[in-house]
Amino acid sequence: MASYMGRHLHALDGKKRLTIPSAWREVTGEPAQLVALPSVSKNENERCVWIYPVREWNLRLARLRKVSSADENIRRVLRVLASRSEMLTWDAAGRLRVSDETLKHAGLTSQVLLVGAFERFELWEPEQWKKQEETVDSTVMMSAVQSIGL
Repeated sequence: MASYMGRHLHALDGKKRLTIPSAWREVTGEPAQLVALPSVSKNENERCVWIYPVREWNLRLARLRKVSSADENIRRVLRVLASRSEMLTWDAAGRLRVSDETLKHAGLTSQVLLVGAFERFELWEPEQWKKQEETVDSTVMMSAVQSIGL
């Protein structure tokens, strides 16, 4: 299965649309739809937008459906996640429009850094990404790489 890898810096156009790299549109495959939702983290420095291809999102949704709906906390969380998520499709030029609310969550106003995260990609404000990237020193990187067997 192909993955989203690398980084791409793009500007939002006058209508706040963002161009998705053609290679990443190919990775998305069919259906040519994406699910966007604001990131979830205790760390304010990790505010970005998560973008999943629908096929990957459906796998995650299947796992969510297995979780007991009898658990009130889980029901509330799922309700909030669903209300903040949006289905996206790109136009003939490969542009998509993320809602103002979701863009605001990540502080996206003009420049957007698209960051590959293997099964999804993320939208970052470039300076925020730089701060995030600096938090991963060589010791943390080595430990993570070893734990996943790379």
